[in-house]
Amino acid sequence: MWQLKDPQPVKLVVGILAANHQCLHTAIDMLSAKLGRLDYSSDVWPFDKTNYYNEQIGNRILRKFVSVEKLIEPGKLAKIKLRTNKFEQKLARSLALPLPRPVNLDPGIIEPSKLVLATTKNYSHRIYIGKKMYAEVTLIYDKGKWCPLEHTYPDYKQQCYFDFFSKVRERLLEQLKSYRVKEK
Repeated sequence: MWQLKDPQPVKLVVGILAANHQCLHTAIDMLSAKLGRLDYSSDVWPFDKTNYYNEQIGNRILRKFVSVEKLIEPGKLAKIKLRTNKFEQKLARSLALPLPRPVNLDPGIIEPSKLVLATTKNYSHRIYIGKKMYAEVTLIYDKGKWCPLEHTYPDYKQQCYFDFFSKVRERLLEQLKSYRVKEK
């Protein structure tokens, strides 16, 4: 007889691209209010590996990541991506900048073995996860380090990102130990 297992909870991370520091702080405040307490926050880095978002966000884009303290079920990623898309629209209205999209929010999940990002765009390496959303494994964690894949975005290949994701992964492992104790 086949016995199905529930997936382990995962750590929600959100990548933020912002036109300036005000946009960044406003986005972080909204994420905290809507998704729950944030437990980790990366440094702010320039987003300069591509100009893909320049027309929407501006020419001096800031990058930051945050992680949500409470673990989530991995199956909720599509729903969360829909919510963050709505947050972006609210932020665009409230920030009232002459930019169509002053903030871009990209949710993803960290499991012990990988980082998965949600996206609205289909492609050969992406899998449909419901609610008109797709997901891709962006990084894998193997032999003690983060490893990019052929399709990994250029900015996600940076050591500073790996360092932040490792910190979040370690917190996840601590939380999972506690989670397993509660299950027993």
